Amino acid sequence: MGIGIGFFLYLIPIILLALVIRWIRLIMLNSEKQVNQNKEIIKHLRELNEKKD
Repeated sequence: MGIGIGFFLYLIPIILLALVIRWIRLIMLNSEKQVNQNKEIIKHLRELNEKKD
């Protein structure tokens, strides 16, 4: 019984580290998408501004 609990306690930090790394990776991917979307929005706003003038 003690070996199972010890093994489980050993795995908890490894699992948490893997989840944190995955979470950071998802944030980075979403940030990159958002930057590209912002560039497109700025481009369209400039085009609209030029048409307006």
